[in-house]
Amino acid sequence: MKRTFTASITHEGDWYVAQCLEVDVASQGETAEEALAILGEALALYFTPPLVTTLPDLRPVEVEIGTAP
Repeated sequence: MKRTFTASITHEGDWYVAQCLEVDVASQGETAEEALAILGEALALYFTPPLVTTLPDLRPVEVEIGTAP
């Protein structure tokens, strides 16, 4: 199945950064075309379901949330 996403491409220093606007995935490359191609690869990996090889060790984490004294 193919889907179309929108990419924002910016030039930051020596790199072009491609960021998907619908999903929080980004990439970079030496050219805008390279950054866009790598973004396509990253999106394909993002939507690939994980293969479970071992069960994770699940543990609770307790965090104090509130204002500082």
